[in-house]
Amino acid sequence: MKISFYSNFLTHHQLPFCIEMYKKYGEDFKFVSTVKIPDERIKLGYKDMDNDYPFVLKAYESNEKYKEAMKLALDSDVVIMGSTQTDEYITERLKQDKLTFRYYARIFYKGIFSIFDFKNLKIVYNKHYKYKKNKNLYLLCSSGFGPNDFNKFGMYIDKCFKWGYFPETKVYDEKELLAKKENDIIKIIWVGRFINWKHPEEVIKLARKLKINGYNFEIKMLGNGPKLNKIKSQINKYNLEKEVILCGAVDSDKVRDYMEKSNIFICTSGKIERWGVVLNEAMNSGCAVIAYKEIGGVPFLINNNKNGFTYSNFEELYNKTVEVIKNKKLREKISINAYETISNIWTATNAANNFELLINSIINKEENPVKEGPGSKAYKVKK
Repeated sequence: MKISFYSNFLTHHQLPFCIEMYKKYGEDFKFVSTVKIPDERIKLGYKDMDNDYPFVLKAYESNEKYKEAMKLALDSDVVIMGSTQTDEYITERLKQDKLTFRYYARIFYKGIFSIFDFKNLKIVYNKHYKYKKNKNLYLLCSSGFGPNDFNKFGMYIDKCFKWGYFPETKVYDEKELLAKKENDIIKIIWVGRFINWKHPEEVIKLARKLKINGYNFEIKMLGNGPKLNKIKSQINKYNLEKEVILCGAVDSDKVRDYMEKSNIFICTSGKIERWGVVLNEAMNSGCAVIAYKEIGGVPFLINNNKNGFTYSNFEELYNKTVEVIKNKKLREKISINAYETISNIWTATNAANNFELLINSIINKEENPVKEGPGSKAYKVKK
């Protein structure tokens, strides 16, 4: 079976899944990279991986490679379309209603106000609504809120499946992992770009209140971005230099070292966060995760109060953090449950195996045998 996965460029978020697919299908699996990785991503710690793996087809490299990618899009038995800007590759495929999966998060990040975003509505129509009668077009949801958005307008009814991102899953001895987190003080970590919708200012607000109330802690913030200088100013303003440490941009493979030694992971992104791959990494590293409830990956990954915590406002963020700081038994229970969720369910190996089961069930018109994790049925989230 020939399977092709189209996206902008190969990243460490997609690589493990692609490797598993290549193991399974060999030369019949291709990852089609449609653009060269931007310098901006390189500065953030990403690597140019397009030359490192035999399954990558660089459609941007030459006219011949572009034509090869166009032909592959039509001839493949299955296509996963992850790129948001290169529908030209699958226009003819969709006309012929061949088995295709949109790899997409959600369409209405601004709630009801998205109705007035005519540019977004045009994209929704051209990519999704226009083909809603296609029998062989399905949705791999890289956001737990995908079904809420699409089903509301009659798209992908009973055709939404849980998906996401699958960074490297590391295997630990659970006792040894907890031992790495035996710190003199509670260590908290935040990872992301310093931009508005990641809300790094919430971390400073949290640190300030924790300090005022006498808690002993350390927060390391990893990343870079336009709000960094403002965050530095707030740290100085509130005398948080000992409590909040800015680590700058850190290579993706080094981020995990920080996570392994941290007790708590805070994720403050807003609903515009399509998935939040740092959730996978932090949970796999045995952190007790506290995340905003409308982040895309949260409904799929976090079972509130069992393998992590969700919050809807700052007071909940603060109270959950205090609870985890004060209760070591709870903290360690959440940490191990988080680790087991990622290492047993949300792995690239499971994703590749489950995807094979899913496509075979569609081709053979059978019930989907995947009942949990990637490839299982995705339903609307009750808010």
